[in-house]
Amino acid sequence: MVGLFISIVIFNLIALKIKKQLTRSQMLQIWLFSSFLQILFDVFVDVKYQGYWYFSKDIDWQALFVYLFIVPTVNIIFLNKFPFQTKRVKQVFYIFTFNVFILIYELVVLLPEPWGYFHYGWWNIGYSAILNPFLVLILLGFFKIVCRLEEQSITS
Repeated sequence: MVGLFISIVIFNLIALKIKKQLTRSQMLQIWLFSSFLQILFDVFVDVKYQGYWYFSKDIDWQALFVYLFIVPTVNIIFLNKFPFQTKRVKQVFYIFTFNVFILIYELVVLLPEPWGYFHYGWWNIGYSAILNPFLVLILLGFFKIVCRLEEQSITS
């Protein structure tokens, strides 16, 4: 649990300190979407199929900290620093670099408690390496929809 709380403090400090490209409304929408998507995914991979789990194989209230304070915050950091106005090559490199960071973080949280809180069942780092870029693309797609809807509400 120590590692989880250290992560929450570090990621939230980074999110508060970095230059913001996102509006408060966009950050809230990303927060809610990220939490929802993570919970939805974990209902199947974690709870139903026990591919991985947080803390124990049972449903844990402590996992709410991951859903509410780690995943959304990291996604907000990702979007705040994403190079939207650059060439596709730079964007792909950013996604790749961010994926490497996420994989390293995943390996760290696999450490024994009190530092780690994540455990593998049949899941492994290879699945994360393949799946994470797709999840990031889903996040970017959702963000583009949010931006379009905001633009439409301003012009109408």
